[in-house]
Amino acid sequence: MYAVVQTGGKQYKVAEGDKLFVEKLDQKVGAKVVLDQVLLIGGNGSLKVGSPFLNNAKIEAEVLEQDRAKKIIVLKKKRRKGYRKKQGHRQAFTVLKVKKIVV
Repeated sequence: MYAVVQTGGKQYKVAEGDKLFVEKLDQKVGAKVVLDQVLLIGGNGSLKVGSPFLNNAKIEAEVLEQDRAKKIIVLKKKRRKGYRKKQGHRQAFTVLKVKKIVV
């Protein structure tokens, strides 16, 4: 069984036991999280599609880790003007482990 869930403005296809890297959630490591914006549930030859979300469907997950991604460098430059600006950015993310898909 799989589901398509929306969190942090993005959509993810998940199944039970999957690790999921999502935008940062304000939860502690080990906390239980319920994702209730389920768009689609499929598997076993059946498909349920919400409009936009399915009622009474949710994903139960556990927070495994709170971390930040590898640093990316943002460099702005205008040629022949002496303008250079260098910035770094590390995006925060949360790692979830999908425990159960509830229909």
